Amino acid sequence: MQTLHLRILGRVQGVGFRESMRVEAERLGVTGWVSNRADGSVEAMIQGPGVAMNALLDWVKIGPSMARVERVIARESPAHDPFIHFERRAG
Repeated sequence: MQTLHLRILGRVQGVGFRESMRVEAERLGVTGWVSNRADGSVEAMIQGPGVAMNALLDWVKIGPSMARVERVIARESPAHDPFIHFERRAG
């Protein structure tokens, strides 16, 4: 199982990005969380098997139809307790 920390930059707030990502992550069986940041980006921690993680990363690079993703920064995260589900956090 892999854990990644993501920062998604572009027009990604106010366009349903967090809820759409939650739905997509649950569909793929990826756990973790997603939150808005004060600087206008979106932050996420995602965890799951490689194939599902790659599929979610492909989705994140595009996002929902109203989003305009300019850049995704993905960094491997050190060992982390397993997440139970995928949650949309306030932010």
